[in-house]
Amino acid sequence: MNNQPSSAVAARVSTPAGLVVGIPEGSRLIFGRGPDADLTVAAGRGLSRRAGLISAVAGGAWIANISQTHALYTEGDGYRIRLPRMDEHGEPAGGWFLRAGTALVGSRAMLDEGQPLSVMVARQGGWAAGDDGPRVLQDGDPTLLPLYLDPMTKLFLVALMWCRPWLLDPAEATPLPRTPEIARAALEVTGAYHELERFDRDPAFRDRLSARVAEHIKVLRRKISDRGLVRADTRLSDEVVVRVLIEHGIITAADLGRLNDPAWCSRQEDLWWTHAP
Repeated sequence: MNNQPSSAVAARVSTPAGLVVGIPEGSRLIFGRGPDADLTVAAGRGLSRRAGLISAVAGGAWIANISQTHALYTEGDGYRIRLPRMDEHGEPAGGWFLRAGTALVGSRAMLDEGQPLSVMVARQGGWAAGDDGPRVLQDGDPTLLPLYLDPMTKLFLVALMWCRPWLLDPAEATPLPRTPEIARAALEVTGAYHELERFDRDPAFRDRLSARVAEHIKVLRRKISDRGLVRADTRLSDEVVVRVLIEHGIITAADLGRLNDPAWCSRQEDLWWTHAP
Protein backbone atom coordinates (compact mmCIF):
# COMPACT_ATOMS: atom_id res chain seq x y z
CA MET A 1 0.00 0.00 0.00
CA ASN A 2 1.25 3.47 -0.89
CA ASN A 3 1.22 5.00 2.59
CA GLN A 4 1.81 8.61 3.46
CA PRO A 5 1.79 9.83 7.07
CA SER A 6 -1.71 10.72 8.19
CA SER A 7 -3.41 11.38 11.48
CA ALA A 8 -6.69 9.73 10.53
CA VAL A 9 -8.03 6.72 8.69
CA ALA A 10 -10.23 7.95 5.86
CA ALA A 11 -11.59 4.59 4.69
CA ARG A 12 -11.70 0.95 5.73
CA VAL A 13 -11.82 -2.17 3.62
CA SER A 14 -13.26 -5.45 4.88
CA THR A 15 -12.59 -8.75 3.09
CA PRO A 16 -14.98 -11.73 2.87
CA ALA A 17 -12.73 -13.47 5.44
CA GLY A 18 -13.30 -10.64 7.93
CA LEU A 19 -9.95 -8.87 7.66
CA VAL A 20 -10.32 -5.09 8.09
CA VAL A 21 -7.68 -2.76 6.65
CA GLY A 22 -7.57 0.97 7.33
CA ILE A 23 -6.47 3.38 4.59
CA PRO A 24 -5.15 6.76 5.79
CA GLU A 25 -6.03 9.85 3.78
CA GLY A 26 -3.58 10.29 0.94
CA SER A 27 -2.90 6.56 0.68
CA ARG A 28 -4.12 3.92 -1.72
CA LEU A 29 -4.56 0.18 -1.64
CA ILE A 30 -4.41 -2.23 -4.58
CA PHE A 31 -6.39 -5.46 -4.25
CA GLY A 32 -6.63 -8.61 -6.31
CA ARG A 33 -5.98 -12.34 -6.38
CA GLY A 34 -2.24 -12.05 -6.87
CA PRO A 35 0.44 -12.00 -4.16
CA ASP A 36 1.80 -8.69 -5.48
CA ALA A 37 -1.43 -6.87 -4.53
CA ASP A 38 -1.48 -4.91 -1.26
CA LEU A 39 -4.56 -6.90 -0.27
CA THR A 40 -4.83 -10.44 -1.62
CA VAL A 41 -8.45 -11.61 -1.91
CA ALA A 42 -8.48 -15.40 -1.70
CA ALA A 43 -12.23 -15.53 -2.37
CA GLY A 44 -11.90 -13.27 -5.39
CA ARG A 45 -13.40 -15.49 -8.08
CA GLY A 46 -13.43 -13.47 -11.30
CA LEU A 47 -10.82 -10.95 -10.12
CA SER A 48 -7.56 -10.10 -11.85
CA ARG A 49 -4.30 -10.57 -10.01
CA ARG A 50 -4.27 -6.77 -9.65
CA ALA A 51 -7.94 -5.91 -9.90
CA GLY A 52 -8.78 -2.63 -8.24
CA LEU A 53 -7.51 0.49 -6.55
CA ILE A 54 -9.01 2.19 -3.50
CA SER A 55 -7.69 5.69 -2.80
CA ALA A 56 -8.51 7.45 0.46
CA VAL A 57 -8.84 11.16 -0.25
CA ALA A 58 -10.29 14.18 1.53
CA GLY A 59 -13.96 13.47 2.08
CA GLY A 60 -14.13 9.81 1.15
CA ALA A 61 -12.78 7.01 -1.00
CA TRP A 62 -12.29 6.58 -4.74
CA ILE A 63 -12.63 3.10 -6.24
CA ALA A 64 -11.27 2.21 -9.67
CA ASN A 65 -10.76 -0.83 -11.89
CA ILE A 66 -7.08 -1.27 -12.81
CA SER A 67 -7.54 -4.44 -14.85
CA GLN A 68 -7.54 -4.36 -18.65
CA THR A 69 -9.18 -7.79 -18.87
CA HIS A 70 -11.67 -8.26 -16.01
CA ALA A 71 -14.81 -6.40 -15.03
CA LEU A 72 -15.15 -4.86 -11.58
CA TYR A 73 -18.36 -3.68 -9.95
CA THR A 74 -19.38 -1.48 -7.06
CA GLU A 75 -22.76 -1.93 -5.44
CA GLY A 76 -24.76 0.00 -2.88
CA ASP A 77 -28.32 0.84 -1.94
CA GLY A 78 -30.16 0.94 -5.25
CA TYR A 79 -27.21 0.74 -7.63
CA ARG A 80 -24.71 -1.64 -9.17
CA ILE A 81 -22.12 0.04 -11.38
CA ARG A 82 -19.63 -1.60 -13.70
CA LEU A 83 -16.39 0.35 -13.34
CA PRO A 84 -14.51 1.18 -16.56
CA ARG A 85 -11.49 -0.98 -17.32
CA MET A 86 -7.99 0.46 -17.39
CA ASP A 87 -7.54 2.57 -20.51
CA GLU A 88 -4.90 2.04 -23.16
CA HIS A 89 -2.56 4.50 -21.46
CA GLY A 90 -2.38 2.34 -18.35
CA GLU A 91 -4.54 4.60 -16.18
CA PRO A 92 -8.00 4.15 -14.63
CA ALA A 93 -10.61 5.40 -17.09
CA GLY A 94 -13.00 6.49 -14.34
CA GLY A 95 -14.07 5.57 -10.84
CA TRP A 96 -16.67 5.61 -8.11
CA PHE A 97 -16.45 8.14 -5.29
CA LEU A 98 -18.00 7.23 -1.94
CA ARG A 99 -18.45 10.06 0.52
CA ALA A 100 -20.04 8.14 3.39
CA GLY A 101 -21.49 4.73 4.13
CA THR A 102 -20.58 1.39 2.58
CA ALA A 103 -20.06 0.19 -0.98
CA LEU A 104 -19.58 -3.44 -1.98
CA VAL A 105 -16.82 -4.08 -4.50
CA GLY A 106 -15.85 -7.13 -6.51
CA SER A 107 -16.40 -9.25 -9.57
CA ARG A 108 -19.95 -10.17 -10.55
CA ALA A 109 -19.41 -13.62 -9.05
CA MET A 110 -18.23 -12.15 -5.76
CA LEU A 111 -21.29 -9.91 -5.52
CA ASP A 112 -23.74 -12.62 -6.57
CA GLU A 113 -22.26 -15.09 -4.08
CA GLY A 114 -22.16 -12.61 -1.18
CA GLN A 115 -18.35 -12.53 -1.08
CA PRO A 116 -17.48 -8.90 -1.94
CA LEU A 117 -15.08 -6.47 -0.38
CA SER A 118 -16.77 -3.79 1.72
CA VAL A 119 -15.44 -0.25 1.46
CA MET A 120 -16.52 1.88 4.39
CA VAL A 121 -16.32 5.65 4.86
CA ALA A 122 -17.57 7.20 8.11
CA ARG A 123 -19.83 10.21 8.09
CA GLN A 124 -18.39 13.52 9.18
CA GLY A 125 -17.52 13.37 12.86
CA GLY A 126 -16.60 9.68 12.63
CA TRP A 127 -13.21 8.27 11.76
CA ALA A 128 -13.19 9.64 8.21
CA ALA A 129 -11.44 12.93 7.58
CA GLY A 130 -12.54 16.19 6.08
CA ASP A 131 -14.94 17.20 3.36
CA ASP A 132 -14.39 17.91 -0.29
CA GLY A 133 -17.84 19.07 -1.23
CA PRO A 134 -17.53 19.76 -4.95
CA ARG A 135 -16.60 16.13 -5.56
CA VAL A 136 -19.93 14.77 -4.30
CA LEU A 137 -23.65 15.38 -4.59
CA GLN A 138 -25.61 15.09 -1.35
CA ASP A 139 -24.52 13.70 1.97
CA GLY A 140 -24.06 9.97 1.60
CA ASP A 141 -24.46 9.94 -2.18
CA PRO A 142 -21.76 8.19 -4.17
CA THR A 143 -20.52 9.93 -7.29
CA LEU A 144 -19.13 8.51 -10.49
CA LEU A 145 -16.17 10.79 -11.09
CA PRO A 146 -15.50 11.54 -14.75
CA LEU A 147 -11.82 12.09 -13.99
CA TYR A 148 -9.67 11.55 -10.94
CA LEU A 149 -6.09 12.70 -10.44
CA ASP A 150 -4.05 10.85 -7.85
CA PRO A 151 -2.59 13.48 -5.47
CA MET A 152 0.61 11.44 -5.25
CA THR A 153 1.54 12.12 -8.89
CA LYS A 154 3.39 14.87 -10.73
CA LEU A 155 0.32 15.36 -12.90
CA PHE A 156 -1.68 16.42 -9.85
CA LEU A 157 0.89 19.03 -8.82
CA VAL A 158 0.88 20.53 -12.31
CA ALA A 159 -2.92 20.68 -12.30
CA LEU A 160 -2.98 22.24 -8.82
CA MET A 161 -0.44 24.92 -9.73
CA TRP A 162 -2.34 25.65 -12.93
CA CYS A 163 -5.64 26.03 -11.06
CA ARG A 164 -4.30 27.81 -7.97
CA PRO A 165 -4.97 31.40 -9.14
CA TRP A 166 -8.66 30.71 -9.80
CA LEU A 167 -9.06 28.63 -6.65
CA LEU A 168 -7.89 31.71 -4.75
CA ASP A 169 -9.84 34.08 -7.01
CA PRO A 170 -13.22 32.52 -7.95
CA ALA A 171 -13.99 35.63 -10.02
CA GLU A 172 -11.34 34.35 -12.46
CA ALA A 173 -9.77 37.80 -12.80
CA THR A 174 -6.26 36.56 -12.00
CA PRO A 175 -4.21 35.46 -15.03
CA LEU A 176 -3.38 31.78 -15.21
CA PRO A 177 0.28 30.75 -15.10
CA ARG A 178 2.00 29.63 -18.28
CA THR A 179 4.25 26.61 -18.54
CA PRO A 180 7.50 28.21 -17.21
CA GLU A 181 5.58 29.75 -14.30
CA ILE A 182 4.08 26.37 -13.40
CA ALA A 183 7.55 24.82 -13.57
CA ARG A 184 8.96 27.48 -11.25
CA ALA A 185 6.02 26.99 -8.85
CA ALA A 186 6.82 23.27 -8.75
CA LEU A 187 10.34 24.13 -7.58
CA GLU A 188 8.96 26.39 -4.86
CA VAL A 189 6.29 23.97 -3.63
CA THR A 190 8.69 21.05 -3.38
CA GLY A 191 11.30 23.10 -1.55
CA ALA A 192 13.86 22.81 -4.34
CA TYR A 193 15.23 26.26 -3.61
CA HIS A 194 18.73 25.19 -4.68
CA GLU A 195 17.33 24.81 -8.20
CA LEU A 196 15.52 28.14 -8.35
CA GLU A 197 18.66 30.12 -9.08
CA ARG A 198 19.59 27.63 -11.77
CA PHE A 199 16.10 27.91 -13.23
CA ASP A 200 16.39 31.69 -13.42
CA ARG A 201 19.90 31.81 -14.92
CA ASP A 202 20.13 28.65 -17.04
CA PRO A 203 17.84 28.77 -20.11
CA ALA A 204 18.57 25.13 -21.04
CA PHE A 205 17.53 23.88 -17.58
CA ARG A 206 14.46 26.13 -17.63
CA ASP A 207 13.46 24.83 -21.05
CA ARG A 208 13.89 21.18 -20.01
CA LEU A 209 11.77 21.61 -16.90
CA SER A 210 9.14 23.61 -18.78
CA ALA A 211 8.99 20.86 -21.41
CA ARG A 212 8.26 18.28 -18.69
CA VAL A 213 5.41 20.44 -17.43
CA ALA A 214 4.13 20.92 -20.98
CA GLU A 215 3.88 17.13 -21.37
CA HIS A 216 1.73 16.93 -18.22
CA ILE A 217 -0.49 19.72 -19.52
CA LYS A 218 -0.88 17.80 -22.77
CA VAL A 219 -1.99 14.76 -20.75
CA LEU A 220 -4.56 16.84 -18.86
CA ARG A 221 -6.01 18.14 -22.13
CA ARG A 222 -6.18 14.61 -23.53
CA LYS A 223 -7.90 13.27 -20.42
CA ILE A 224 -10.53 16.02 -20.52
CA SER A 225 -11.16 15.35 -24.19
CA ASP A 226 -11.25 11.56 -23.75
CA ARG A 227 -13.74 11.79 -20.87
CA GLY A 228 -16.05 14.03 -22.91
CA LEU A 229 -15.97 16.83 -20.34
CA VAL A 230 -16.23 19.45 -23.10
CA ARG A 231 -18.01 19.56 -26.42
CA ALA A 232 -16.06 17.98 -29.25
CA ASP A 233 -15.72 21.32 -31.04
CA THR A 234 -14.47 23.21 -27.97
CA ARG A 235 -10.93 24.56 -28.12
CA LEU A 236 -9.08 23.43 -25.01
CA SER A 237 -7.52 26.75 -24.07
CA ASP A 238 -5.84 27.17 -20.69
CA GLU A 239 -8.95 28.88 -19.37
CA VAL A 240 -11.29 26.12 -20.57
CA VAL A 241 -9.13 23.35 -19.09
CA VAL A 242 -8.75 25.03 -15.69
CA ARG A 243 -12.46 25.78 -15.55
CA VAL A 244 -13.26 22.11 -16.25
CA LEU A 245 -10.82 20.93 -13.57
CA ILE A 246 -12.41 23.22 -10.99
CA GLU A 247 -16.08 22.93 -11.95
CA HIS A 248 -15.94 19.12 -11.98
CA GLY A 249 -14.26 19.04 -8.58
CA ILE A 250 -11.16 17.37 -10.02
CA ILE A 251 -9.05 20.06 -8.32
CA THR A 252 -10.65 21.86 -5.37
CA ALA A 253 -9.86 24.64 -2.94
CA ALA A 254 -9.36 21.98 -0.26
CA ASP A 255 -6.41 20.67 -2.28
CA LEU A 256 -4.54 23.91 -1.59
CA GLY A 257 -4.07 22.57 1.93
CA ARG A 258 -1.65 20.01 0.54
CA LEU A 259 0.83 22.82 -0.07
CA ASN A 260 1.23 23.03 3.71
CA ASP A 261 1.46 19.26 4.20
CA PRO A 262 5.14 18.31 4.67
CA ALA A 263 4.52 14.64 3.81
CA TRP A 264 2.81 15.49 0.52
CA CYS A 265 5.45 18.06 -0.41
CA SER A 266 8.20 15.57 0.39
CA ARG A 267 6.55 12.95 -1.80
CA GLN A 268 6.31 15.44 -4.67
CA GLU A 269 9.97 16.39 -4.19
CA ASP A 270 10.92 12.71 -4.56
CA LEU A 271 8.83 12.41 -7.72
CA TRP A 272 10.21 15.52 -9.37
CA TRP A 273 13.83 15.73 -8.39
CA THR A 274 15.22 12.32 -7.43
CA HIS A 275 15.99 11.62 -11.09
CA ALA A 276 15.97 15.20 -12.31
CA PRO A 277 18.47 16.03 -15.05
